[in-house]
Amino acid sequence: MACERTFPDTFIDEDPQKALEELNGALGDSADNAELLCQRAYANILLKKYSSAVEDSKKAQQLQPGLALAFLRTGVAEYHLGNLSSAHQALLEGQKLEGSEGLFVPWIKRCEELMQTGVPIQAYTAGSGRCSAHLRLPSGDDYCLQLCLLHPVEPEHSSYRILTTKIEIKMRKCEAIRWEKLEGEGTQPSLKHFTPNQSGLSSTTRNWDQVVGAISEEEKNEKLEGDAALNKLFQQIYSDGSDEVKRAMNKSFMESGGTVLSTNWTDVGKRTVEMSPPDDVEFKKY
Repeated sequence: MACERTFPDTFIDEDPQKALEELNGALGDSADNAELLCQRAYANILLKKYSSAVEDSKKAQQLQPGLALAFLRTGVAEYHLGNLSSAHQALLEGQKLEGSEGLFVPWIKRCEELMQTGVPIQAYTAGSGRCSAHLRLPSGDDYCLQLCLLHPVEPEHSSYRILTTKIEIKMRKCEAIRWEKLEGEGTQPSLKHFTPNQSGLSSTTRNWDQVVGAISEEEKNEKLEGDAALNKLFQQIYSDGSDEVKRAMNKSFMESGGTVLSTNWTDVGKRTVEMSPPDDVEFKKY
């Protein structure tokens, strides 16, 4: 399908949902334009529809094997799904292609750091009334959590974050009502599989508000130095920032190959952020 219209990243950043709808219309039923598939994958990544993003980006790879952006979108989406091995492979392949422009470096580094720590989420799903998480603990043990939720949630808006002290799973309610508790009557304790002596976890029902409060207090009191302290500061700025601040940080970081991190969307939203390595560092393409 021939299509002359372009969808730059800045347009998608402004309103991912609107961009997704227009990209759906531009691609039509055939969906045979590799560049538009890449941009639709980007919109899906921003909307946290990572499985759809992987589907589009992989099809773009098939249509245009030399398109570096298709491998980048695949790697980023697989990373957010917790498929670190697949993400790492796609990013390494894309880095070899012309036009990679260093965008792969920070994502490859993220994958390798998590693969070394041994705490990736191997699979994560959220059905309308069930949540399942499977991950590898630093001890090498596998941890499986399956919950029957008190009320249904929206799977397409579910997400997770891997932090230094915890793994945070977020699920969007179908109805704006207050939940008396997280788990419904159908949850069976036997569905939670782990070794308490090694992981330090308990299979008994927990007061999750107290758990979250304790972790938050621990993080506040944690004294970090060097890069760890700087990373924590950036995480806090991103967490507390507006949508524009988050878009600015994401765009500047990706376009600059991890050498620039800006919170000024008015500035970076209307231009391509060039690489700006430290004065004593020389950037090289591999």
